[in-house]
Amino acid sequence: MSKIGDSQQATKASVFFQRAQQAVDKGNFDFAIDMYIDGLRCAPDDLETGHVKLRELALLRQEKGGKKPSIVERVKQFQGKTALEQMLNAEYLLAKYPSHLPYIQTLIKAAVAGGYKRTAKWFADLLFQANNAAEKPSLRTYRLLKDIYAAISEYDRAVVACQHAVRLKPEDGNLADELQNLSAELTVARGKYDQQGDFRQSIKNRDQQEKLQSQDGVVKSEDYRISAVQQAREELAKDPELPTNIFQLADALADMEQDKADDEAVELLEDACKRKSDFSFKQRAGLVGIKQLKRKIRHAKAALQDDPNNAQAKTVLSQLSPQLTTVELEHYALCVKNYPTDLDAKYQYGVRLLNNKEYDQAIPLFQEAQKDPRRKIAAMSKIGLCFLMKGWFSDAIDVFNQAIDAYEIKDNALAKELRYNLGRSYQQKGDTEQALDVFRKIAQLDFAYKDVRKMVDELRAAEDPGQSFTGGASGPACQ
Repeated sequence: MSKIGDSQQATKASVFFQRAQQAVDKGNFDFAIDMYIDGLRCAPDDLETGHVKLRELALLRQEKGGKKPSIVERVKQFQGKTALEQMLNAEYLLAKYPSHLPYIQTLIKAAVAGGYKRTAKWFADLLFQANNAAEKPSLRTYRLLKDIYAAISEYDRAVVACQHAVRLKPEDGNLADELQNLSAELTVARGKYDQQGDFRQSIKNRDQQEKLQSQDGVVKSEDYRISAVQQAREELAKDPELPTNIFQLADALADMEQDKADDEAVELLEDACKRKSDFSFKQRAGLVGIKQLKRKIRHAKAALQDDPNNAQAKTVLSQLSPQLTTVELEHYALCVKNYPTDLDAKYQYGVRLLNNKEYDQAIPLFQEAQKDPRRKIAAMSKIGLCFLMKGWFSDAIDVFNQAIDAYEIKDNALAKELRYNLGRSYQQKGDTEQALDVFRKIAQLDFAYKDVRKMVDELRAAEDPGQSFTGGASGPACQ
């Protein structure tokens, strides 16, 4: 499909998604499902405003006692000649029965067949988490996930799915061979050693190429941004009431990263909000304003780095930092109020409340945000941190341990943050032995992470006050 065709389809999808959200706000959930499905028919791989929002609606509908699909619907919706029809039919049924895993499996298979990789990956992650949390995880489901992830070249996930399958059936030699093959595929995908010749030379060449591309991008960026604004103005002039045209001009203006352009973008969006009584315009205006404040704060910090005595930069920073806190709190509070099913908005609002030490208000928002697979572990981490800051140390420990057990990745920033705060919780509770064990494991993984080295030394000293840590064991090093 041409770019023009893609744009037209995206515009149609946007209209359907807006109608769906309006229906959700009025409590007309079944009509909203139809609107989301119609929108996804135009934009099948639209994850953020399509599939994710429909999933949030499905969970809300289930909480409100929505009925499962009827026999007639099940028979009708399982038909479909194309991969797209099969995917959307399965998603329709899933929206009315969100805990029925066979619908997710059918959806994922159709998404892979249709080439909708982002959709396949997101729902595969959802199925993976559900299977992990099951009392008796399904070997068949892990095998399916292994194949799905491999088909969309997500070899890291394919390896983990295969590892789970091997644990359930360790005597299966074919699974062991598949695990070895997938691990090899992952190595190739990460390093591309077999395609680059000498690895060190390939890295050197790549760095040089990226540097040249970056320099070229800087030269082109200003002209490109000006051109994008001009083109967006022309499109808006053709149809001033089309939401897509309004959003495109606002985005192009915001990309200029200039105060005057930001102000114009905000005015454009807020005016559209008043005319159309559609909060989505005000939501985007709020994000532009937040981005503008962050840019000013960033510039002030850069000025202070160059000149620590810059009085003007200090004044700007002292004024804008609390202003940003207030603006973000108000913005995300409005988002939650206007979009009560938006789990990302709840997470973002919770983060701002946590930063503002309003823990009791933040916790319920994070608990809701856990329903979003993308935010599940991060939301659990924030809940644990809220409990820790409130002094509920045992509850914090429970939540951090649950999150660690549920999180497949063990060495990224979130994994280390979970363990670090778990260690702090044990320490605050007075359980020195458990705290030391947690901090030791972090140090073994990343010795420079935060203050873990200091924490290990202090906790060891508390356990054995007579032991010295300044130069190893006391006494001669050798006899």
